[in-house]
Amino acid sequence: MGFVIVQFTKKRSSLIISKSIFLNIKNMNDSKLNTGATLMTLAGIAFVGYGIVFFLLNFFSSGFELGVDTLNGITQADLNALNPAIAPYIAHLHVAAAGFIVGTGIAVASLSHFAVRRGEMWAWVTAVAAPVVALAAALPMHYLGQFEHNWVLHLGPIYLGTGVFVIGALMALMPMMAKES
Repeated sequence: MGFVIVQFTKKRSSLIISKSIFLNIKNMNDSKLNTGATLMTLAGIAFVGYGIVFFLLNFFSSGFELGVDTLNGITQADLNALNPAIAPYIAHLHVAAAGFIVGTGIAVASLSHFAVRRGEMWAWVTAVAAPVVALAAALPMHYLGQFEHNWVLHLGPIYLGTGVFVIGALMALMPMMAKES
């Protein structure tokens, strides 16, 4: 909000007008930063949710993970018949991956909520770097065609969360960059 200007001297009025414009820009930037940090936090919480689903499906699903019912027609029972260690080995990898997804989500949500919201650039860089590294490592394997999966169920939630995260990260970055210059 701006100030109400009731001044008689020109010099004093222009100072109040300048201060009013500055405060309006600062409030607008604070609002973008807050909205961006909130979106980043929500995306981090979504990553946690995805990791929990990933973990639970390991124990309560006949498939392998979200959107992957079989490995090109081979079920977990088929793998157990071939070698009883294969399915448990895959399960342990899924549980480990779920833990890393949840851990990354907690880190992103915490950094975004408590430090990015305050305009801490180090926190923004860290909150962005963690999921970028994770996705850069994980996503290419999905495009090699080595196993069949339901694209919407398997990758849709991550792409949705990532989209929200990217919008939030860009919204938060703009006022942070303006503050730095």
